Amino acid sequence: MAAVEWIRFLAGAFLLLMGLGIFVIEMIGIFRFQYVLNRMHAAAMGDTLGIGFSLAGLILMNGMNFTSLKLLFVIVFLWFASPVSSHLIARLEVTTDEEKEKHYRVMTLKELEEEHAKAAEAEKTAKTTEAATAAETPKTTETAETAAEQSAADSRRKRG
Repeated sequence: MAAVEWIRFLAGAFLLLMGLGIFVIEMIGIFRFQYVLNRMHAAAMGDTLGIGFSLAGLILMNGMNFTSLKLLFVIVFLWFASPVSSHLIARLEVTTDEEKEKHYRVMTLKELEEEHAKAAEAEKTAKTTEAATAAETPKTTETAETAAEQSAADSRRKRG
């Protein structure tokens, strides 16, 4: 029974440390990113994951009781509320941003379709070039291998 308690404690401690690690990564992201939407993404992901891991660790350490059920409900609530609130704040930022061109590009559907068509054409050209290069490469390699073998045979004949 004591071994089970230790395993449960260590697993809970591991989850708590994972949550704290995610919070540290979140804080680094918040301070390193320049644009507000990038910072919000780091904060939202860190909150959702970090709190989830931390509370899961507390649930494991606490055991299965009513408090653990309440903590589980907190996790579920935060998993629904944090992304929704972050999305609403991000939409507010996008609609009120006075320097949109500085941060991102607004595209119409037609521009998006044209860009996808250009990307598909570039990919097709790259595949064609790659196929042509692949068709030529074995011949070149084969010729180099044959030349190397012939050179080795010539040097053996000269020595022997």
